[in-house]
Amino acid sequence: MTYSLTWDLDTLFPGGIHSPALQAKITWIKTTTATTGDLLDRWDVTSDAPAFQQFKKLITQLQKVAAGLDQASLFVTAIGSADIANPAVAPLTNQLQTLDTQLQAVSDKLKKVLVQVPDDQFTQLCAQPQLKPIAFTLTEMRDAGKELLDDKTEALIGQLNLDGKAAWSAHYDSLVATVNVPFHRPDGTPVTLSAGQADNTLLGHADAQYRADLLPAWEQAWTDKEQLFADTLNHLAGFRLTEYRAHGVRDFMRAPLKDNRMSAATLKSIWRVVADNKQVLLNYLDRKAALLGKRHAGWQDVEAPLTIPGAKQRQFSFDQAAAFIIQHYGEFSPKMAALAKKAFTNRWIEAEDRPGKAPGGWMESAPETNESRIFMTFTGSPNDVATLAHELGHAFHSSVLADLPYFRQNYAMNVAETASTFGELIVADANVRAATSPAEKITLLNAKLTNPVAMFLNIRARFLFEPRFYQLRQQKLVTPAELNELMLNAQKEAFGHDLSTYSPHLWASKLHFYIDDLSFYNFPYVFGYLFSLGIYARAQQSDNFEDQYIALLRDTANLSTEDLAQKHLGVDLTQPDFWLAGVDLIKKDVAEFMRLTDPLVHPTTPA
Repeated sequence: MTYSLTWDLDTLFPGGIHSPALQAKITWIKTTTATTGDLLDRWDVTSDAPAFQQFKKLITQLQKVAAGLDQASLFVTAIGSADIANPAVAPLTNQLQTLDTQLQAVSDKLKKVLVQVPDDQFTQLCAQPQLKPIAFTLTEMRDAGKELLDDKTEALIGQLNLDGKAAWSAHYDSLVATVNVPFHRPDGTPVTLSAGQADNTLLGHADAQYRADLLPAWEQAWTDKEQLFADTLNHLAGFRLTEYRAHGVRDFMRAPLKDNRMSAATLKSIWRVVADNKQVLLNYLDRKAALLGKRHAGWQDVEAPLTIPGAKQRQFSFDQAAAFIIQHYGEFSPKMAALAKKAFTNRWIEAEDRPGKAPGGWMESAPETNESRIFMTFTGSPNDVATLAHELGHAFHSSVLADLPYFRQNYAMNVAETASTFGELIVADANVRAATSPAEKITLLNAKLTNPVAMFLNIRARFLFEPRFYQLRQQKLVTPAELNELMLNAQKEAFGHDLSTYSPHLWASKLHFYIDDLSFYNFPYVFGYLFSLGIYARAQQSDNFEDQYIALLRDTANLSTEDLAQKHLGVDLTQPDFWLAGVDLIKKDVAEFMRLTDPLVHPTTPA
């Protein structure tokens, strides 16, 4: 089967960035948001009881508008990611952000209205058959309404955000598009890499000298613009902190935990397990360094492939990657395999390796057409296949929620990373099992272990950096030198001071610090990884895994994180036991890697 490396966006809105259908949708969103607001202004809970017909109409319209806005935003984001220089993207993005602000104003007003509904009538309202499936969301909205300011002030904050968090986040994208990395390949050939190309090459190139030469060029490219990135990060965070203070919130961790429907006790438990068990991964990195002929690995080596004598450097064509994912998804879930095949066949994926694309990868849902779109750059490595499987896991998650009300599809980021990481684990394990020699198995285990290294070490460094930055930002503007120092210290702490080189400008190069609608875009990945490891272990021992797994996914926007785990897995996430089960799988992989590589670093000396 031959699949396209470029996606089809016409099923979302035909005609490209100037699509008449997109403009019609934007007009509809604006009009319907206004009429929904009018319905809310006229709504009276007492006269609408006991059938609550007007409320049902109101909430249906609100969900339809939100779904339409998601669909339009995905379309514009997709075009901008595939062509970062497209001048039509920024104005449309701003227009959609304005609509989102208007919709948020209606949503905030609804939250405050629900606060005024007497408890008995709210219970009666949530018991309605049409509303019962979204009772959890309505309750969340009612609780959130208790913290909101008056309507005029909330609307003003929303409007200011267009030139606040949202603007600074968009400004970051504009800055990244200007980052170029001048570089000489080992043969002396000059080349200028975009930020996305340099990022992929720095972390994934097989030539250790190439990576070592590229790292200082990479750092210099961000150094040249560090003041611009520091300004952007400072003002984005400053707006966020001001918004928190306006709502009486002093703890900057409160919002990200609430956004992830997760308790501080669960987060504390996760980081305790990570800190207590990171040494096994540091041992792996030391062994990897020895295989590279080094005493210590450098930052550029942490995710790098290994070249082992006798090992075939396995490369996948896009079609081979598709077949591999579909086959091994099917071993766990025929429905996962069917969704993956649908995504490839219907061109939901943009994977072509070409200049002008944004760095990174993502999956977003198109709720109106029950589709998804996946963005990445595919170069054929086993890691790229795992990334593709990761994003398809996200798409599967969205697909099993497609028949539910929109509010039931609004799962948090931490559980969002569960299905994606599960999909990635399936493919990574399959890659290792497919090895035809010990040397090839070493290279594939190395590729698989980049994930726990990222979670336990790299992302932990990002988490250590972020609260320290916010604490300092509460007092002053943080200089580029201070940001570099904060990041360097966080990396050294997370990696046990065990690397020969670091990336102090990660605060500038990592998009995750600049996302406007969610701060601390780090710990949810670690949660999702460890949560999926526990689920993966159970899947290997279960006869009806597919049904159990889908049941859990369908509840991800309907329960707190702790209640979700208790209901479907019978575990307490505030205790280390469940997390340690996942750590055991990591230790097993590291032990196998150490066993296979021991003869390479400790050859037997002839008597």
